[in-house]
Amino acid sequence: MPILHGPPGEDGTLQGYLEILGLEYVGSGVHASAVAMDKVTAKQIFDNANLPIAAQKVFKQSDDIADAVKSVVGELGNQVVVKPATQGSALGVTLVSDENSLHQALTTAFDFDKKVLVEERVFGKEITVGVLDTDAGPIAFPVIDIITKEESRYDFEHRYTKGLSQHIVPADLSAEQTNRLQDIAIQAHVALGCRDLSRADFIVPNDKEEILLEVNTLPGMTPTSLYPDAAKVYGLSFPALMRHLVERALARKLQ
Repeated sequence: MPILHGPPGEDGTLQGYLEILGLEYVGSGVHASAVAMDKVTAKQIFDNANLPIAAQKVFKQSDDIADAVKSVVGELGNQVVVKPATQGSALGVTLVSDENSLHQALTTAFDFDKKVLVEERVFGKEITVGVLDTDAGPIAFPVIDIITKEESRYDFEHRYTKGLSQHIVPADLSAEQTNRLQDIAIQAHVALGCRDLSRADFIVPNDKEEILLEVNTLPGMTPTSLYPDAAKVYGLSFPALMRHLVERALARKLQ
Protein backbone atom coordinates (compact mmCIF):
# COMPACT_ATOMS: atom_id res chain seq x y z
CA MET A 1 0.00 0.00 0.00
CA PRO A 2 1.60 3.33 -1.05
CA ILE A 3 2.09 5.58 1.97
CA LEU A 4 3.91 8.44 0.28
CA HIS A 5 2.42 11.89 -0.31
CA GLY A 6 3.00 14.43 -3.04
CA PRO A 7 5.31 13.78 -5.99
CA PRO A 8 6.52 11.18 -6.80
CA GLY A 9 4.41 9.04 -4.47
CA GLU A 10 0.96 10.41 -5.22
CA ASP A 11 1.16 11.81 -8.74
CA GLY A 12 1.16 8.56 -10.72
CA THR A 13 4.94 8.06 -10.80
CA LEU A 14 5.06 5.36 -8.12
CA GLN A 15 1.83 3.87 -9.40
CA GLY A 16 3.29 3.53 -12.88
CA TYR A 17 6.43 1.89 -11.50
CA LEU A 18 4.35 -0.63 -9.55
CA GLU A 19 2.37 -1.44 -12.69
CA ILE A 20 5.58 -1.99 -14.65
CA LEU A 21 6.60 -4.46 -11.93
CA GLY A 22 3.20 -6.15 -12.16
CA LEU A 23 2.38 -5.41 -8.52
CA GLU A 24 -1.10 -4.56 -7.31
CA TYR A 25 -1.41 -1.60 -4.97
CA VAL A 26 -4.00 0.28 -2.97
CA GLY A 27 -5.38 3.49 -4.41
CA SER A 28 -5.98 5.22 -7.71
CA GLY A 29 -4.23 4.27 -10.90
CA VAL A 30 -1.71 6.32 -12.88
CA HIS A 31 -4.15 8.59 -14.71
CA ALA A 32 -6.41 9.47 -11.76
CA SER A 33 -3.39 9.99 -9.50
CA ALA A 34 -1.76 12.37 -11.97
CA VAL A 35 -4.95 14.30 -12.70
CA ALA A 36 -5.95 14.70 -9.06
CA MET A 37 -2.45 15.86 -8.14
CA ASP A 38 -2.62 18.67 -10.69
CA LYS A 39 -5.02 21.12 -9.05
CA VAL A 40 -5.57 23.05 -12.26
CA THR A 41 -6.52 20.00 -14.32
CA ALA A 42 -8.63 18.59 -11.49
CA LYS A 43 -10.59 21.83 -11.22
CA GLN A 44 -11.31 21.72 -14.97
CA ILE A 45 -12.80 18.27 -14.45
CA PHE A 46 -14.81 19.47 -11.45
CA ASP A 47 -16.11 22.40 -13.49
CA ASN A 48 -17.14 20.09 -16.33
CA ALA A 49 -19.02 17.98 -13.76
CA ASN A 50 -20.81 21.13 -12.48
CA LEU A 51 -19.19 20.87 -9.06
CA PRO A 52 -18.74 24.11 -7.05
CA ILE A 53 -15.24 25.61 -7.32
CA ALA A 54 -13.61 28.95 -6.50
CA ALA A 55 -12.76 31.55 -9.13
CA GLN A 56 -9.12 31.23 -10.18
CA LYS A 57 -6.19 32.31 -12.31
CA VAL A 58 -3.23 30.18 -13.39
CA PHE A 59 0.33 31.36 -13.99
CA LYS A 60 3.50 29.79 -15.41
CA GLN A 61 7.00 30.35 -14.10
CA SER A 62 7.83 32.28 -17.28
CA ASP A 63 5.09 34.86 -16.56
CA ASP A 64 6.11 38.26 -15.21
CA ILE A 65 5.21 38.32 -11.51
CA ALA A 66 4.42 42.04 -11.47
CA ASP A 67 1.95 41.53 -14.33
CA ALA A 68 0.51 38.50 -12.53
CA VAL A 69 -0.07 40.57 -9.40
CA LYS A 70 -1.97 43.21 -11.38
CA SER A 71 -4.06 40.56 -13.11
CA VAL A 72 -4.98 38.85 -9.84
CA VAL A 73 -5.93 42.07 -8.06
CA GLY A 74 -7.95 43.25 -11.05
CA GLU A 75 -9.95 40.03 -11.43
CA LEU A 76 -9.96 38.32 -8.03
CA GLY A 77 -9.13 41.12 -5.58
CA ASN A 78 -6.39 40.98 -2.96
CA GLN A 79 -7.98 38.30 -0.76
CA VAL A 80 -6.65 35.16 -2.47
CA VAL A 81 -4.96 31.82 -1.89
CA VAL A 82 -1.76 31.09 -3.79
CA LYS A 83 -0.76 27.46 -4.18
CA PRO A 84 1.63 25.34 -6.27
CA ALA A 85 -0.38 23.36 -8.81
CA THR A 86 1.07 19.92 -8.06
CA GLN A 87 2.07 19.82 -4.41
CA GLY A 88 0.38 18.27 -1.38
CA SER A 89 0.13 18.80 2.40
CA ALA A 90 -0.33 22.56 1.91
CA LEU A 91 3.36 22.97 0.97
CA GLY A 92 4.02 26.35 -0.64
CA VAL A 93 0.49 27.61 0.03
CA THR A 94 0.01 31.22 1.16
CA LEU A 95 -3.16 32.98 2.29
CA VAL A 96 -2.94 36.53 0.95
CA SER A 97 -4.79 39.49 2.45
CA ASP A 98 -3.17 42.44 0.67
CA GLU A 99 -1.53 43.27 -2.64
CA ASN A 100 1.91 43.82 -1.09
CA SER A 101 2.23 40.19 0.06
CA LEU A 102 0.95 38.73 -3.21
CA HIS A 103 4.28 39.12 -5.01
CA GLN A 104 6.12 37.13 -2.33
CA ALA A 105 3.38 34.49 -2.24
CA LEU A 106 3.77 33.89 -5.98
CA THR A 107 7.55 33.73 -5.64
CA THR A 108 7.23 31.18 -2.83
CA ALA A 109 4.81 29.02 -4.80
CA PHE A 110 7.13 29.00 -7.82
CA ASP A 111 9.87 27.60 -5.58
CA PHE A 112 7.71 24.44 -5.40
CA ASP A 113 6.24 24.26 -8.89
CA LYS A 114 6.46 25.65 -12.43
CA LYS A 115 2.70 26.27 -12.45
CA VAL A 116 0.81 28.21 -9.78
CA LEU A 117 -2.90 28.41 -9.00
CA VAL A 118 -4.36 31.58 -7.48
CA GLU A 119 -7.89 31.23 -6.13
CA GLU A 120 -10.38 33.70 -4.73
CA ARG A 121 -10.16 33.34 -0.95
CA VAL A 122 -13.38 32.01 0.53
CA PHE A 123 -13.85 32.31 4.28
CA GLY A 124 -15.62 29.55 6.18
CA LYS A 125 -15.28 26.19 7.84
CA GLU A 126 -12.54 23.83 6.67
CA ILE A 127 -14.42 20.64 5.89
CA THR A 128 -13.33 17.27 4.55
CA VAL A 129 -15.19 14.15 3.41
CA GLY A 130 -13.62 10.73 2.94
CA VAL A 131 -14.83 8.36 0.21
CA LEU A 132 -14.38 4.59 0.22
CA ASP A 133 -15.06 2.23 -2.67
CA THR A 134 -17.15 -0.84 -1.85
CA ASP A 135 -18.63 -3.65 -3.93
CA ALA A 136 -21.87 -1.64 -4.01
CA GLY A 137 -20.11 1.54 -5.17
CA PRO A 138 -18.43 4.47 -3.43
CA ILE A 139 -19.72 5.58 -0.04
CA ALA A 140 -18.98 8.77 1.88
CA PHE A 141 -17.77 8.83 5.47
CA PRO A 142 -19.16 11.26 8.04
CA VAL A 143 -18.23 14.89 7.38
CA ILE A 144 -15.33 16.34 9.41
CA ASP A 145 -15.01 19.95 10.55
CA ILE A 146 -11.31 20.85 11.02
CA ILE A 147 -10.72 23.28 13.88
CA THR A 148 -7.43 25.13 14.33
CA LYS A 149 -6.53 27.94 16.69
CA GLU A 150 -7.71 31.42 15.80
CA GLU A 151 -5.70 33.08 13.01
CA SER A 152 -4.08 29.77 12.06
CA ARG A 153 -4.84 27.40 9.20
CA TYR A 154 -4.64 23.71 8.47
CA ASP A 155 -1.10 23.86 7.10
CA PHE A 156 1.68 21.23 7.11
CA GLU A 157 2.48 21.81 10.79
CA HIS A 158 -1.16 21.56 11.89
CA ARG A 159 -1.71 18.42 9.81
CA TYR A 160 1.08 16.42 11.40
CA THR A 161 1.58 17.85 14.89
CA LYS A 162 -0.54 16.28 17.59
CA GLY A 163 -2.79 18.74 19.39
CA LEU A 164 -2.64 21.56 16.84
CA SER A 165 -5.95 20.68 15.17
CA GLN A 166 -9.25 19.25 16.33
CA HIS A 167 -11.45 17.02 14.20
CA ILE A 168 -15.19 17.41 14.83
CA VAL A 169 -16.87 14.35 13.38
CA PRO A 170 -19.62 14.39 12.43
CA ALA A 171 -19.50 18.11 11.67
CA ASP A 172 -22.19 20.35 13.13
CA LEU A 173 -24.03 20.95 9.86
CA SER A 174 -27.59 20.53 8.72
CA ALA A 175 -28.61 17.15 7.34
CA GLU A 176 -29.19 18.78 3.95
CA GLN A 177 -25.71 20.30 3.79
CA THR A 178 -24.10 17.12 5.10
CA ASN A 179 -25.78 15.08 2.38
CA ARG A 180 -24.78 17.62 -0.25
CA LEU A 181 -21.11 17.58 0.81
CA GLN A 182 -21.04 13.79 0.80
CA ASP A 183 -22.66 13.70 -2.62
CA ILE A 184 -20.14 16.19 -4.05
CA ALA A 185 -17.26 14.17 -2.58
CA ILE A 186 -18.53 11.03 -4.31
CA GLN A 187 -19.12 12.88 -7.59
CA ALA A 188 -15.58 14.28 -7.49
CA HIS A 189 -14.15 10.81 -6.72
CA VAL A 190 -15.97 9.38 -9.74
CA ALA A 191 -15.23 12.32 -12.06
CA LEU A 192 -11.49 11.97 -11.47
CA GLY A 193 -11.63 8.19 -11.86
CA CYS A 194 -10.36 7.56 -8.34
CA ARG A 195 -10.11 4.04 -7.00
CA ASP A 196 -10.38 2.50 -3.51
CA LEU A 197 -10.32 5.74 -1.48
CA SER A 198 -10.09 9.50 -1.63
CA ARG A 199 -10.73 12.56 0.52
CA ALA A 200 -12.38 15.75 -0.73
CA ASP A 201 -11.54 19.06 0.92
CA PHE A 202 -14.01 21.95 1.10
CA ILE A 203 -14.52 25.46 2.40
CA VAL A 204 -18.05 25.96 3.71
CA PRO A 205 -19.03 29.64 4.17
CA ASN A 206 -21.85 30.58 6.53
CA ASP A 207 -23.92 32.36 3.89
CA LYS A 208 -22.89 30.75 0.60
CA GLU A 209 -22.70 27.33 -0.99
CA GLU A 210 -19.75 25.07 -0.25
CA ILE A 211 -16.59 25.22 -2.39
CA LEU A 212 -14.73 22.07 -3.44
CA LEU A 213 -10.98 22.71 -3.15
CA GLU A 214 -9.31 19.44 -4.13
CA VAL A 215 -9.36 15.67 -3.88
CA ASN A 216 -6.56 13.67 -2.24
CA THR A 217 -6.12 10.21 -3.74
CA LEU A 218 -3.94 8.98 -0.86
CA PRO A 219 -5.34 10.51 2.33
CA GLY A 220 -3.06 10.57 5.35
CA MET A 221 -3.09 7.55 7.63
CA THR A 222 -1.07 8.93 10.56
CA PRO A 223 -2.33 9.25 14.16
CA THR A 224 -3.27 12.90 13.41
CA SER A 225 -4.90 12.20 10.03
CA LEU A 226 -8.52 12.86 9.08
CA TYR A 227 -9.47 9.82 7.02
CA PRO A 228 -9.02 7.20 9.79
CA ASP A 229 -11.03 9.39 12.20
CA ALA A 230 -13.97 9.48 9.79
CA ALA A 231 -13.69 5.75 9.11
CA LYS A 232 -13.82 5.04 12.83
CA VAL A 233 -17.01 7.07 13.29
CA TYR A 234 -18.48 5.31 10.25
CA GLY A 235 -17.79 2.01 12.02
CA LEU A 236 -14.50 0.87 10.49
CA SER A 237 -11.56 0.42 12.85
CA PHE A 238 -8.11 1.13 11.43
CA PRO A 239 -7.27 -2.60 11.08
CA ALA A 240 -10.62 -3.21 9.38
CA LEU A 241 -10.04 -0.29 7.01
CA MET A 242 -6.58 -1.60 6.08
CA ARG A 243 -7.96 -5.08 5.53
CA HIS A 244 -10.71 -3.74 3.27
CA LEU A 245 -8.25 -1.75 1.13
CA VAL A 246 -5.69 -4.54 0.83
CA GLU A 247 -8.33 -7.13 -0.03
CA ARG A 248 -9.67 -4.91 -2.82
CA ALA A 249 -6.16 -4.58 -4.27
CA LEU A 250 -5.52 -8.32 -4.04
CA ALA A 251 -8.87 -9.05 -5.70
CA ARG A 252 -7.76 -7.05 -8.75
CA LYS A 253 -4.72 -9.32 -9.10
CA LEU A 254 -7.00 -12.34 -9.24
CA GLN A 255 -9.24 -10.94 -11.97
